[in-house]
Amino acid sequence: MSATAAATAATPDVTAPIKAGKRKKLIVIGVAVLLVLALAGAGATLWLKKRAAHAAEDAGDEEVVAQLKEAKPDPKHPPTFLPLDIFVVNLADRDADRYAQVGLTLEVDNAAFAEQMKTYMPAIRNAILMILAHKTSRELLERSGKEQLAEEIMRETVRPLGITIAPRKAAPAPVDGSLTEVPSKKSKAAAPGPHNPVRNVHFSNFIIQ
Repeated sequence: MSATAAATAATPDVTAPIKAGKRKKLIVIGVAVLLVLALAGAGATLWLKKRAAHAAEDAGDEEVVAQLKEAKPDPKHPPTFLPLDIFVVNLADRDADRYAQVGLTLEVDNAAFAEQMKTYMPAIRNAILMILAHKTSRELLERSGKEQLAEEIMRETVRPLGITIAPRKAAPAPVDGSLTEVPSKKSKAAAPGPHNPVRNVHFSNFIIQ
């Protein structure tokens, strides 16, 4: 055997282990980068949710806060429904004699409050008739008008029981070019008012002639 051949045989082949080591190192680096990106994305999402919740609380927007913290309804405690007699009232139209025939049912917290409302029913019916008498047929034919009517009924039907509910304020329009406007703490609304035991108003009959 020549000296060159002997030297070649004596030299170990280190090329394969070196390449394998580089591959493992690149894989480890890639996994670490992906993990960092995933953690950063999760952190950003959590921060945005907290920011939205704090913005809603600072603005005093109880409806937004309720949506963010919405809980599933409890089927063991269903609401109580209190149907009222049909209302027939002349409307406030000036160009023609129009009247409305409206049937509605109040959705309240519990049966005890429903019984309490029955003792105040003459005053409650008077409040609803006063609301209807100041509406025009054009207002009540629109969906928005019916929704406004339901909100007013919810507010006025508890007034005879000594519960005063402030009218709901309209949400401010968003600034052009932005998705959300975060109000400043200086414009923070007052503390929320008393709880309204009347949860909703359901119309069972609505005829305008």
